[in-house]
Amino acid sequence: MGRYVLHPEIFSILENLTPGAGGEIQLTDAIKELNQLQMVVGYEFDGERHDVGDKFGFIKATVEFALERADLREQVLEYLKDTVSENKIPQS
Repeated sequence: MGRYVLHPEIFSILENLTPGAGGEIQLTDAIKELNQLQMVVGYEFDGERHDVGDKFGFIKATVEFALERADLREQVLEYLKDTVSENKIPQS
């Protein structure tokens, strides 16, 4: 999961991009092009990365963040336990 603070010039670049991976316009391609026009600054952090553009990645991120919250942890764990027990797959 990432956060970006970008100059407005990024929008005209995005409008003119050819779709890339998965037939989608890629923000990273636009940032690379913007970097040719002006300095782009990034910050690399130590931490876990979540791909929330992917359905399963979004689910994993949501569950992990919920489990980190003291006010949600027990309720989420109980929900997950109930859901898993109701959907058990028979052993073959």
